[in-house]
Amino acid sequence: MNKNMLICGGGIGGLATALAAARAGWNAELLEQSPVFGEVGAGIQLGPNVVRVLQGLGVGDALRRVAAFPERLEVRNATSTELLGVLPLGKTAEQRYGAPYVSIARADMHSLLLDAVRAQGGVGLHLDSRVIAISQDAQRVQVQTVQDHSFEAPLLVGADGLWSQVRKQVLEHDVAPRVTGHLAFRAMLPQSELPPSLRSQVVTAWMGPDFHAVHYPVRGGEWLNVVCIVHGTVSGDPQSWDHSANANELRSRMALARGTLHDLIHSINSWRLWPLSDRAPMASAAEHAKGRIALLGDAAHPMRPYLAQGAGMAIEDAAALAQCIRETPEQVAPALSRFAQMRWQRNARVQARAIRNGEIYHLKGLRQLGRDIALKLLGPKLMDVPWLYKGP
Repeated sequence: MNKNMLICGGGIGGLATALAAARAGWNAELLEQSPVFGEVGAGIQLGPNVVRVLQGLGVGDALRRVAAFPERLEVRNATSTELLGVLPLGKTAEQRYGAPYVSIARADMHSLLLDAVRAQGGVGLHLDSRVIAISQDAQRVQVQTVQDHSFEAPLLVGADGLWSQVRKQVLEHDVAPRVTGHLAFRAMLPQSELPPSLRSQVVTAWMGPDFHAVHYPVRGGEWLNVVCIVHGTVSGDPQSWDHSANANELRSRMALARGTLHDLIHSINSWRLWPLSDRAPMASAAEHAKGRIALLGDAAHPMRPYLAQGAGMAIEDAAALAQCIRETPEQVAPALSRFAQMRWQRNARVQARAIRNGEIYHLKGLRQLGRDIALKLLGPKLMDVPWLYKGP
C-alpha cells in the first residue's frame, strides 16, 4: 500500500499536516518555496480547541516551554479606557475545555512543529522548491518545481497559504482573495524594554471607532505581542504583504486612543504592516478537496484575525485529514471527501464569526454605546465561545 503524500507549503499548517500524517503512519515530502524554514508575523493565540489537538500530536510539553498562559482576557473601550468585560482563562479554561488558552510567538510555534517533524521521521523536507506545475489522474498526483524536480504520490495537500497555487487545481474558476480594507500593524518586543506600567501578562482587547488593538504575552511572558487594526489600504502588489511601517502613521490613525494603549503605541517605534485579505466564508465541501488533492488552512479558508483562529483552524484541519487517511489509507479520494465534509462548515462558521467580530470591534456612536453596555452586563457570556472551544 502506497502511504505517501506531498505537502505544498512549510508553514504552520504544512508542518502540522506532516506531523499528523507521520504519526498516522504516512510518509510525506514537504515542498517549501522559501530557501529557509521560517515564519513571518509576530504572535498568535491558540484556544483550548487547538491546544488539545497539539497535545494529541505530542507537542504539549514543547508548547509549555515556550508559550505564555494568560489568566484572563480583558476588553476595554480604547477612547475612555473603561473596562467592559473580563473572561477568565488559565485554570478556568482548562477545567471547562480540557486544555489551556495559549499565546505564543508565531516563530516559536513554527520551530516546535519543525523540531517535532524532524524527530518523528518519515518526512522529507525540501527547501527552495516552488511548485510550478500540478497534475493528477486516477492513481496519483504529480508536481514539478521551479528547479525541474518532479515528485509524485497518491495524495497532495495544499498548505501554501492565501495565494495558493494548489487551490487552482481544486477550484477551476476561483477568484483572487479580496482586500478587506483593514491594515494590521504588528510589533513584538521584550517586556523589559517597556515601562513597568505597560507590561502585561493578560490578553487585552481595546475597541475604538474604526480601529482596535490587542496585546498579549508570549515567550513565557517575557515578550509582548501587539497588533493594531485600522481602516485603510496600501499600494503595490498585494502578495508582497509584509512591509515596514511608520510609527507616526499608526499614531495618527489611532489618535483617539487613550490611557495605557496610547502610551504603548507611543513607546514602540518599530512596526510591521500587513494589508489584510481574505475570502468569503466557505460555501461547500468542494472548496476543501477534489479527487486526490486537499486544501487546508489559508489555502482553503483564509480568515480575518478577529477570532484568533487562523492558525488554529489549519492545525485542526491537519489532524482531521490525518484521521481520515488513517481510517481508509487505500481509498484516498473518499478519505479526502470525508475530510472536506468534516471541516467545511466549522471553518465557514469561524470565518463568518471573525468578520462579525471585526465589525463589532470598530463600532462608533450609538452602536458603540450599545455594545459597551451589553459587554458590561453580559461580558463573560458574550466573550466566551463554547461551540468553538469545545470542538472540533
